[in-house]
Amino acid sequence: MSAHAASPASNHLTDEHGRDHVTPGEIAIGVIIGRTSEYFDFFVFGLGCVLVFPQLVFPFADPLTGTIYSFGIFALAFLTRPIGSVLFMTIDRIYGRATKLTAALFLLGGSTAAIAFLPGYETIGIWSGIILAAFRLLQGIALGGAWDGLSSLLALNAPAERRGWYAMLPQLGAPIGFILAAGLFAFFEGALSTEDFLGWGWRYPFFVALTINVVALFARLRMVATHEFAQLMETRELMPIPVNQLVRKRASTLVLGAFVPLASFALFHLVTIFPVSWINLFTNRSVAEFLIVQGAGAVVCAGAIMTSGLIADQIGRRRTLVLSGLMIGLFSLSSIIAPLLFGDSLAGQTVYVIIGFGLLGLSYGQTAGAVASSFGREYRYTGAALTSDLAWLIGAGFAPLVALTLSSKLGLAWVGLYLLSGAVCTLVALWMDRRLEARYG
Repeated sequence: MSAHAASPASNHLTDEHGRDHVTPGEIAIGVIIGRTSEYFDFFVFGLGCVLVFPQLVFPFADPLTGTIYSFGIFALAFLTRPIGSVLFMTIDRIYGRATKLTAALFLLGGSTAAIAFLPGYETIGIWSGIILAAFRLLQGIALGGAWDGLSSLLALNAPAERRGWYAMLPQLGAPIGFILAAGLFAFFEGALSTEDFLGWGWRYPFFVALTINVVALFARLRMVATHEFAQLMETRELMPIPVNQLVRKRASTLVLGAFVPLASFALFHLVTIFPVSWINLFTNRSVAEFLIVQGAGAVVCAGAIMTSGLIADQIGRRRTLVLSGLMIGLFSLSSIIAPLLFGDSLAGQTVYVIIGFGLLGLSYGQTAGAVASSFGREYRYTGAALTSDLAWLIGAGFAPLVALTLSSKLGLAWVGLYLLSGAVCTLVALWMDRRLEARYG
C-alpha cells in the first residue's frame, strides 16, 4: 500500500505513522470558512455604521454628520489591527497557534456580538459612542490576531501550475461574508418598520457573528493540527518572528508590499459600504433593494475572483495585478468624467455596482498571493500579516469616511479621483517590485 492512504469515503490522507494529511482542497475549505467569518463581522459593523449607529448613537447630529462620525469609528479597527498582529504573534510564540486563534476568534466574535446589546444615546448618552468605539478597537485587535498562516499553507501545498487558482481561494471569503451580512440587513430593514428595525431588528446580524466565528475556529484548528502545518513550523515557513527583526531586515519589502494591493483595497469599501451610505442619505431608493443588488454584485465578484486565478495561472500574478490596476484606473476615470453612481438612473447605479464588484474580484483575487510572495521563507508569516495590515489601513480603513466627506462637499467625481490615486499607487508599486513576476511559479 502507498505511504499515503485515503479512506474510500474521503480524500483525507494519512501517512504510514497514522498522522493526518490534508489535501489543498481541504485546506481551501478551512481558509474560506475562516475568511468568511472575518469579513462577515466587518461588513455587519460597516452596514451598521450606515443604517443604525447614526440614529442610535448620534441622534443629536444630522444624518450626514452622524454617518461621518460612524465612519470615523469604523476606521478605528484598521488602526489597531497591526497592534493585534504584534500582540497575538507574541502569544503564538509562547503558547502556540491554537491558543492564539482561539483567543483571537472569540474576541472577534464576542466583540461583534456584544454590540447587539449596545444601549443608545437616549439611554446612556455619550457613553453609547464610547462603548461602540471600544468594541470596534477590540475587533481590530482580534482581526490582527486571527492571521493564521493558512493562506501560505495552501499556497505551499498547491501544485506549481495552479498557484494562481489556489491563491485566490481565501479571497472568496469576502463576497461570501458580504452576501451573508447584506442579506440579513436587507431582510430586517425591508421586513420591519423603521421603529422596529432600529429598536431590535438590527441586533440579529450582530448575534449571528459569534456562531459563525465558532464554526470558523474549529475549521482553522483542524488545519493547524495537521502534519503539514507542524512541518512548516519546524522549517520556519510559518514561524512568527519578532516584528523589530522583520522591520530591520525587510522594511522596504514591507512598505512596498503594502502599496501593491492599494487599488483593490480602495475599491473594496467604495463598492460595499460607501454606496449604501449615499443611497441612504441622498436618494429615495430602497436600501433593502439596493443591498440585494449589491448581493448580486458580490456573486459577480466571486466569479471574478475565480477568473483571476485562471488568468494568473496563464499570464502570471504580476501581470494580472497590472491588468486589474489599469482597469480600476479606467473605471475611476469614467467616474470622474461621468459619475453614474447614485444619480437619478437606477440602471446607472446598478451597472456601476456590478462593474465595480467585478473589477474588485479580478484585482482582489491575487492580492493575498502577491503579499505572501514578497517575503522569503523565514519572514513569510509575520511579513505577510503586517503587510496586509498596513495595506488595509492605507487603502481601505478610511475609504468610506474620505469618500462620503469628499462627495458630500465636492461631488461624486472626487470619489473617482480618490480611487484613481489608489490605482496609480498600485501600478507604481508593481513597477518597483518586479520580483513578484520572478517569484511567481
